[in-house]
Amino acid sequence: MTSKDNNQIFFAEEKTPLWNSDTPQNSTASHNYWKIMVVDDDKEVHTITELVLKNFSFDNKGLVFLHAYDGKEARELIRKHPDTAVLFLDVVMETSSSGLEVVKYIRRELENNFVRIILRTGQPGQAPEEKVIVEYDINDYKEKTEFSSQKLFTCMVTSLRSYRDILTIEANRLGLKRIIDASASLFEIRSIKQLASGVLTQLVSILHMEPNAIVCDTSGFAASKTNGNLEVLAATGKFESIKNRCSKEDLPASIIQDMEEAVREKKCLYYDDRYIGYFKSDVGSEILIYCEGWQELTELNKKLIEIFCTNVHIAFENTYLNKEIEETQKEIIYTLGEVAEARSKETGFHVKRVSEYCRLLGEKCGLPPRQIEILRMASPMHDVGKVAIPDTVLNFPGPLTEQDFEVMKNHAEIGSDMLAASTRTIMKAASIIAVEHHEKWDGTGYPKSLKGEEIHIFARITSIADVFDALCNDRIYRKAYDMDTVLEYLAAQRGKHFDPKLVDIFLGNIDEFLQIRATFMSEEMIE
Repeated sequence: MTSKDNNQIFFAEEKTPLWNSDTPQNSTASHNYWKIMVVDDDKEVHTITELVLKNFSFDNKGLVFLHAYDGKEARELIRKHPDTAVLFLDVVMETSSSGLEVVKYIRRELENNFVRIILRTGQPGQAPEEKVIVEYDINDYKEKTEFSSQKLFTCMVTSLRSYRDILTIEANRLGLKRIIDASASLFEIRSIKQLASGVLTQLVSILHMEPNAIVCDTSGFAASKTNGNLEVLAATGKFESIKNRCSKEDLPASIIQDMEEAVREKKCLYYDDRYIGYFKSDVGSEILIYCEGWQELTELNKKLIEIFCTNVHIAFENTYLNKEIEETQKEIIYTLGEVAEARSKETGFHVKRVSEYCRLLGEKCGLPPRQIEILRMASPMHDVGKVAIPDTVLNFPGPLTEQDFEVMKNHAEIGSDMLAASTRTIMKAASIIAVEHHEKWDGTGYPKSLKGEEIHIFARITSIADVFDALCNDRIYRKAYDMDTVLEYLAAQRGKHFDPKLVDIFLGNIDEFLQIRATFMSEEMIE
């Protein structure tokens, strides 16, 4: 082969190719070399191309060569090696358009738009250059007679530079897409532990890695700084065995040092083989994220982490604010419930116990987590309507007359009316509970004589929790019953007053309900 620029090509002793068709595409070499595919039915073209480029290097990476001698081999080879960077493709092989058919296969069937395709032909008249470039997605078109060593070198540099830049753009696109997807899911999370776990999962996904990672909470008065313990929110890899809390002795000194440095400097730390994320909310809580498990943190991954962590910071801040709002709501709800109970000379611990009984019974009967939380928050207001009942009726120390009982029954609808105007989910649920928690399974309850599953599940659950706690504690008109009598009453009212399935679940897990009772004992109960 000759050149107008007099660039001579000298033949050297043939060497074994660095690559062959059977090398798997995920071989380690693919990370250290650019894959170059030569497709030509002339073996001499393969030899000359490889000899000319044997010492070629770009971005400190050499070349490996893949060889095919007809269109069929080319299609199979590119399918096995989609990460090929440059393809030198002969137009005329077994047919006059073999090369063009390969281009169609690559671009249309494989949808591989990354590989740089350079058509080479020794018969340019059979496929005019203008037509080929317009109708086929190729990147260059060369006649074999004009492919000197210098032009081949120039062609390789420009092609590999384009391929590298396209991959960088694609990596950025995929990374940003993952960040958008990950951030969207994070902003839906309301639990700090769930959020920490979500952040860890998404961070691993964004970085395309399988790291060992751990997320720790050093919020509040920083227990980790006072007694050497860290509260673990989520963990994976070699840290997965750590449960709930861990001592500094459970972690390598280097990790502890990294975490302490991040807290001290109040910023995220980036190293080649690990990442320590630091986030602090306006309420003073601190979150640390530690990840390791890769050889080198690339500049691209660092930028992706920085973008993602901006959203993570906002997500943690929102979660803490939501937690603060929910705690405030809970306090208001308990206060409302306690006001009603205080008027009837009953302890505020009643509403706390009922709330926790409802939560546990909701869990045991299979309600979704969000519904359980709504039930837990709404049930303390079941008797809020009592605030409108006269003291002479509410605190009468004996059996009520029929007329007074009718007055007392009004508290169900009064409470519902007080709460019904709200558009908040918890208040709507509380309104339903207030008006229906005195309904009975057999239809003999009040105020609407609802029957069976006509009664909302929240009200059916609250009814059992309320009656159980009332019977277990002193009231102005009677003393508390002993536990055996209480449980016998619940069993006797199965299918009458109460939902039979809920009674079975309650009695089948009575030890857990008694544990709640013991946890929220009032002063009167202790005495």
